[in-house]
Amino acid sequence: MKQTPVLIVGGGYAGLASALFLSHQGVPCLLVDRHPGVSLLGRARGINPRTLEIYRPLGLDERVKEAGRPFDEEAGVARCATLAGEWQWLFGEESPRGLPELTAGEYCMADQSTVEPILIEAARAKGAELWFDTQCRSIEPDADGVTAVVEDRATGERHTIRAQYVIGADGYGGATRERLGIARTGLGPLRHFVTFVIRADLSEIITKRALFWIVGEPGGAVSAAFVSHALRDHWGLSLMYDPDKESPDDFTDERCVAAAKAVIGRDVPVEIVSRAAWTEAVGVADRYRSGRVFLVGDAAHVWPPAQGLGANSAVQDAHNLAWKLAAVLAGRASDALLDTYEAERRPVALELADLTVRSQAARFGSNPQDDPVDPVTCVLGQRYASTAMAGAPPESVFGDGVSRHARPGTRAPHLWLSQDGRRIGVHDLFHDSFVLLCGPGGEEWERVAVEGVRVHRVGSELVDVEGHWEARYGCDAVLVRPDGYVAWRSDDPASEDDPATRLAAALHQILH
Repeated sequence: MKQTPVLIVGGGYAGLASALFLSHQGVPCLLVDRHPGVSLLGRARGINPRTLEIYRPLGLDERVKEAGRPFDEEAGVARCATLAGEWQWLFGEESPRGLPELTAGEYCMADQSTVEPILIEAARAKGAELWFDTQCRSIEPDADGVTAVVEDRATGERHTIRAQYVIGADGYGGATRERLGIARTGLGPLRHFVTFVIRADLSEIITKRALFWIVGEPGGAVSAAFVSHALRDHWGLSLMYDPDKESPDDFTDERCVAAAKAVIGRDVPVEIVSRAAWTEAVGVADRYRSGRVFLVGDAAHVWPPAQGLGANSAVQDAHNLAWKLAAVLAGRASDALLDTYEAERRPVALELADLTVRSQAARFGSNPQDDPVDPVTCVLGQRYASTAMAGAPPESVFGDGVSRHARPGTRAPHLWLSQDGRRIGVHDLFHDSFVLLCGPGGEEWERVAVEGVRVHRVGSELVDVEGHWEARYGCDAVLVRPDGYVAWRSDDPASEDDPATRLAAALHQILH
């Protein structure tokens, strides 16, 4: 029987991010995934600034941005009857990719097929074990842990795994949620797709690259969606099908080639490279936790791809959960801290599920201006209400915009700082421990020594490049969690105790 603190079931974005963040926190983990490796399908296009902000202190941001270079010249959404015909631009240039007033992160158009290898390499470098081509056959939780049986799909050999915790990251159709008996609330399946990658030289047809093309007669039903791929002369094509009338197996290579040529509008040589089926659905798991098992990513929530919020939310789920598991496994926190994962991330998912459904209907309907989604607020303005902070909680998931004032439950406001002559964003400091961020008047706080807390001071080793500390933080010290969310302020509540005692009391309240 193999022992591991955390077993991760599923090796997509959510699972790989979980392995990366746990191993970064020093937690050994084992990931199993039934696929033999990374898919060539260019799924989940787009890394938003919050996700890149998370990758920055791990040294992955430049590699992820480089993975998105093939898509740098793309912008807008076009509709056409065929690619060789006339295009109607539904959206032109997109929003700026950098938001330097709000974050050091940027929008990057890398897709899942290019980012997953980066996450795999980084997780393994930090000590995570990744077993691909390995199917999880059973999960049996008990009071002290979880026993799982996994099978090597190539050899049929089975292994028994004993873990203290399990993360279910096996996607919308995965078995973990169903094994736990957790229902999913929402609209359910909306549309079914077969997506395939083709190799074809379209240089004479596509002279300006869109983010994607909606293919169908003007005013008629959509027949296909077409996107570029990271590999030269590779393209992605998605076709809808009715599962009551046919199955993915009916999409033979011959049928896919014929469909691709019809979408292109010319009889060009086409080769089928890869193919898979998937379902567009809306649903949020009624619970994110069942004892020692947690759901992350698509296993916990799904919604339409409008605004590219699904895959990014998966990474952010993993980021939220990893530091909490690390704290509990190290004995620094009680089990109650793990309940705050659902308390914080599920309300965000419920809001985004509703917003993305309405956004997709508006963006591709007759009144695109009615789109209810403010992408900047949805990405950087998510707020948490749970016991994993000390102070008055926010009243809602999204306020009127991105908060620029540090309050418990909000993402720490962005600052540009200089540290040892190097320009950094304030979130570069938040990743592997709590941080007590002190202001220019926080000399007494700078000297505080509390286990599990790293101290930085603006005006000491940190230079506030743009002079925003007072407006955005406005107190002597702020305690920030490893995920970059404000947990406590030195002026909330006031106390006569010395700084070390006050900080220790706040930390105990947050972790227990």
